[in-house]
Amino acid sequence: MSEKATSLVISTSQSDERNPSHSSRMEELTPRKIVAELDRYIIGQDNAKKAVAIALRNRWRRQRIEGELKEEVIPNNILMIGPTGVGKTEIARRLAGLSGAPFIKVEASKFTEVGYVGRDVESMVRELVELSVSMVRKEQQKEVEEKAALQAEERLLTLLLPRKPRQARTSEEDEELKKDESEQYTRTREKLRDQLRAGHLDERQVDLETQQVQTPVVEVFSPAGMEELGLNVQEMLGGLLPKKSRRRRVSIEVARRIVQQEEAEKLIDRDAVISDALRRVQQSGIIFIDEIDKIAGEGSGSGPDISREGVQRDILPIVEGTSVTTKYGMVRTDHILFIGAGAFHTSKPSDLIPELQGRFPIRVELEALGADDFVRILTEPRNALIRQYIALLDTEGLTLNFTDGAITEIASLAEMANERTENIGARRLHTVMTKLLEDIMYSMPDELPKSGTIEITQELVKERLADIVEDLDLSRYIL
Repeated sequence: MSEKATSLVISTSQSDERNPSHSSRMEELTPRKIVAELDRYIIGQDNAKKAVAIALRNRWRRQRIEGELKEEVIPNNILMIGPTGVGKTEIARRLAGLSGAPFIKVEASKFTEVGYVGRDVESMVRELVELSVSMVRKEQQKEVEEKAALQAEERLLTLLLPRKPRQARTSEEDEELKKDESEQYTRTREKLRDQLRAGHLDERQVDLETQQVQTPVVEVFSPAGMEELGLNVQEMLGGLLPKKSRRRRVSIEVARRIVQQEEAEKLIDRDAVISDALRRVQQSGIIFIDEIDKIAGEGSGSGPDISREGVQRDILPIVEGTSVTTKYGMVRTDHILFIGAGAFHTSKPSDLIPELQGRFPIRVELEALGADDFVRILTEPRNALIRQYIALLDTEGLTLNFTDGAITEIASLAEMANERTENIGARRLHTVMTKLLEDIMYSMPDELPKSGTIEITQELVKERLADIVEDLDLSRYIL
C-alpha cells in the first residue's frame, strides 16, 4: 500500500486557498458543493454537514435580497450535539475556510458573568474583529505585492549604489560632465538591478535604517469588559511619540523582506482595511462556541450561577444582536452566525435558558464513531492521519507502508480503547498511532533500515500494542 506520493502532494496543497472576491466565492459554493468539500476532510456526520451548508448558503442568499427585508432575515444559528472527537469543531473550521469568512473558536466555560473577574463575553466579538482586520490586511498586501516589490528594489539599489553629493557647477563643461556622470550612474544601477534580480547579491551586507515607535509600557487595571483600554492607551501614546530610527546591518536577502513589508504597508489604505474588516464581521463572521453544555444547568435558588446561568444571560444579547464596542468602531452582531457545540453528557439542551435555546433553532446530533469510521478517517481525507505520518518520516528518508490489515487493526484497537475508557472519538487514533510508531520515530535517523522502507502489518500492530490492550489499568493512562 504505497501512499507516499499522494500524501506529500496533499500535505503541500491542502492550505492552497484561492483569493477571489468574497461574493464570487460564495456564489460558487452551493450546498452540495459545500458538503462535497467537507467530505474531503470529515468522515460521516452527513446531517451536520447538510445543516451548516444550508446556513452558509442562506447568508449569501440574504445578501442578494433587495429592500428592507434583507435586514429582517436572521441567521439560523446551529447547536451541534455529540461526544468529543466526532468532528464538531472541524466542521465549523472547514466551513469558515471554504467561505473565507472571519472565524473564531471560543470556549463558553472561560467566560464569567459581568461584574466578576474573568473574560467578558464581548471579547469574542473583539477577537473576531482583530482576526478580520488581519485577514483583510494580508489580502491587500497580496494585491500590492508586485508594486511593493518594485519599490523595495529601488530602495535596495539606492543602498547598494548611493548617489554622490552634487557640487555646484556653472560652466557648460561642468554641465556636460554632470550629464555623463548621470548616464554612468544609470548604467551601473541597471547592472546591479540584473544581479539583484538574479540573486547574486543576496549575501552582501548593507546598513538598513528602520523606524520604530518607542511606546512606554503602561499597565492599566480595569474591570471586566475593559480589556482593550490598555491597547487604546498604547495606540494613543504611539501616535504622539516620535519615531526612533534604528540602523541594522543585514544581508540583501533579509533587507528585501523588511523593505518590501514597509513599502506594502505604505500602499495599504488603513481606513479601507478597517471598513472592509468590519463589514465582513457583521455580514459573514462565524463564532463557534464550544463547551456550551458546561454552562447549561439549573440555576441555584438564591440567584443566577456565575459560571452557568449568569454566563448564558450575558451571551444571550450577543447572539440576539447587539452593538459591541471595539477599538475599530461599533460592530453589530445581528448577522453573525453562531455555532454552539457540546457533548451534553451530564446536561441537556433543554437545560439552557429558554431565551438562549430559541437563538439556536437548528439542532443536529453527531453520531459516535466506530471502527469502520476510523478506517475511513485513517485513509480517505486529504489530511488523513496515516498520510501525515508517512510524510513526517519521509523527511528522514524512510518510507512507511501500511497494509489493509494493519489499518483495520488500528481502527479496532481505537474503538476498543474508547469503549473501555473515556470515549474521545477520532482523537484516540492519534494516541494509538503515536504509541505504534514510537520506537520507529525515536530511532530515526540513527537506525535507518538498509532498504529505507518499513511495512506496518497487522501482526506488527498487535505485537506493539498487545501488552497495553490486555492491561486495562495501563491502557487508561496510555491509550
